[in-house]
Parts: sequence; C-alpha cells; structure tokens
Amino acid sequence: MTEVRVGIGYDSHRFDAARPLILGGVHFPDHPGLAGFSDADAVAHAVIDALLGAVALGDVGTHFPPGEDAWRDADSMDLLERAVAVLGGESWSVRNVDVTVICESPRIGPRALEMRAGLAARLGVPIGRVSIKGKSNEGMGWIGRREGLAVQAVAAVVPAPGRAD
Repeated sequence: MTEVRVGIGYDSHRFDAARPLILGGVHFPDHPGLAGFSDADAVAHAVIDALLGAVALGDVGTHFPPGEDAWRDADSMDLLERAVAVLGGESWSVRNVDVTVICESPRIGPRALEMRAGLAARLGVPIGRVSIKGKSNEGMGWIGRREGLAVQAVAAVVPAPGRAD
C-alpha cells in the first residue's frame, strides 16, 4: 500500500493598495494587493505550508525567511517551485492540492481555472489534481470588513518512485 501524507497550510494578509494583488500566480488588476515581504501571494504560501507540513519539513518562513533580502518581493510561485524541489530531494511527490480563498473580493471563481493551471504547472501535476475555491466570509470579521483575505490549503504527497523507507 502506498503511503500518503497530508499537510494543511494557512496564510492571511492585509490588503495594501500600494501593491499588486497576486493570487496563485495570477494578477488581479484594479484590486488592492497584499502586504508582505515577498509578493505576498497567500495562495502560494498556503500551498507551500501544506506541502512542507505533509513531510514535516517546516513552513514557508523556515525555507524563505522574511527579512532576508533574497526573498524581498520574491515571486511566490518561484518559491513554490523551490518547495516542490525540496520535497523531491526528500523523495516525495505531490499528489493533489485543494485550496480555499476566503475573501469578500476579488471574486475567485472567474480566475480559478487560470490559477489551477499555474499551480499545476509549478507542482508538476495534471490540472485535475488542483482545486481552487473562493468563499465569502458573509461580511463577518476582518475579512468581511475587506481588510484582507485568508487562504487554506490541503496537500497530499506520496513517495516518489524508487523511494526507500
């Protein structure tokens, strides 16, 4: 029987009108961006955390510490690719990823396919193994007040072919 490991990721950021909004590698024009050290792509960050957590290899901050100039304004999709390489170095492969973006705006549904395609390419999996959903917080709390957004991600990883345990 193949071992499957599952990890959960979470990220949240405040909106920052001085920055572009990038989610899952997709630019959302005419919407405030997210405050953060890198490009603040909360989708990519949550997926990284889910992947690394599945194999007990820390989190996004462990591998790409905020405050280090190398990661200032970094493209988080590049960081995601690096995290996938870390998994590969430990003989793990991505099986699938499921992401929920919680926000009042922007609307995620119209751009979900584009985000899925970009994530699938960086993860090295077919698009059918990547899910993106947008959910409202129904006007409640800081998300409901449109102060920012949050992302939850779940990832499953399996041993890479030839992995010896």
